[in-house]
Amino acid sequence: MQSEVNIGMLGHVDHGKTSLTHGLTGVWTDTHSEELKRGITIKIGYADAIFRKCKKCNVYTSTEKCTKCNGKAEVLRKVSFLDAPGHETLMTTAIAASSIIDGAILVIGANEVCPQPQTLEHLMILNILDVKKVIIVQNKIDLVTREKAIENYKQIQNFVKGSPAENAPIIPIAANYKVNLGSLIQAIEETIPTPERNLDGNPKMYVARSFDVNKPGTEISSLNGGVLGGSLIQGRLKAGDEIEIRPGLRKEEKGREIHENIITKVEGVVAGNEKLEEGRPGGLLGIATVLDPALTKADGLVGNLIGKPGTLPEVVDSVVAEYKLLNRVDMENPPLKINEPLVVSMGTSTSIGYVEKVKKNQLFLKLKRSICIEPGSKIALSRKLGQRWRLAGFGKLL
Repeated sequence: MQSEVNIGMLGHVDHGKTSLTHGLTGVWTDTHSEELKRGITIKIGYADAIFRKCKKCNVYTSTEKCTKCNGKAEVLRKVSFLDAPGHETLMTTAIAASSIIDGAILVIGANEVCPQPQTLEHLMILNILDVKKVIIVQNKIDLVTREKAIENYKQIQNFVKGSPAENAPIIPIAANYKVNLGSLIQAIEETIPTPERNLDGNPKMYVARSFDVNKPGTEISSLNGGVLGGSLIQGRLKAGDEIEIRPGLRKEEKGREIHENIITKVEGVVAGNEKLEEGRPGGLLGIATVLDPALTKADGLVGNLIGKPGTLPEVVDSVVAEYKLLNRVDMENPPLKINEPLVVSMGTSTSIGYVEKVKKNQLFLKLKRSICIEPGSKIALSRKLGQRWRLAGFGKLL
């Protein structure tokens, strides 16, 4: 059973995104060694949940049995969750996660004043990428008094006023104790429907993660090929399909980057731990390939685009975009300057871009890393202000 929708978990660092994902799915998405050491999400985490409903009690749950009568709950659909990092230095990873989601949960801690810096930036990302199906979770209500929870609730309402999330449901929960998760699941079912998918177009998938699944010391004859993780934008993929990966392999020669497209074969398609006959849009997939796992280890192919050979856009190292700078009350955001470096996030790809020319609302950028992306794609621009990269603008590729 494949997931039907991708839902992003966004919000300020330590407001409980990973705990909430664990409560809904039973999976702890912080598995990277540095994540475990620091107690924060660094890479995009993901996990699936099957939503169910007990028709007798009208109770929503992600467990097989009703939490009220212990009877069997009826399956509604399977959902994929993407747990994005909240820390501002990892904002480009959050933008990459947001580019492949159908809806979002914005997690806000009731024990801190709203908005916190990344709460603000993550709402901006949802606005930039036009993600309109949003649910707000007021987490950690177990840590505050009733009066403080109500005060925080009003702060949230004021914060989202005038944004696409203005009318989003606000669900109070205590993720660590799995309190009120049924109400959240009901809100997801009512707010984030399964969108229509293009199953017949040429398959296209942005690579959000890539892995070497072999254990250290595995004999060469027993090695599995590299695995690509992401979500199909359109089309289908199955075992035996030939695929192309662009930009593919990158290397430097005489001070400039060159790339080499990769052609490989699909060995199998997996959703969670379940093998699928065919992968479709609407959920996170693992694509097993015959690639050398050294190419896919440690997210080595993140930012690439997958499709059938000859159907993908050209690889480019310069782009033109319509753009707009954000009017931010928390920082100065002066006009862009020629040769200014920007972090440019497009799809699941991130590159440094240098401003070559600014013409009215058009921006000409020279990229340090080549990209392969569909024209018309949304982009996010971050600029260095002081010692930090801050989300500063957005646009659309021409």
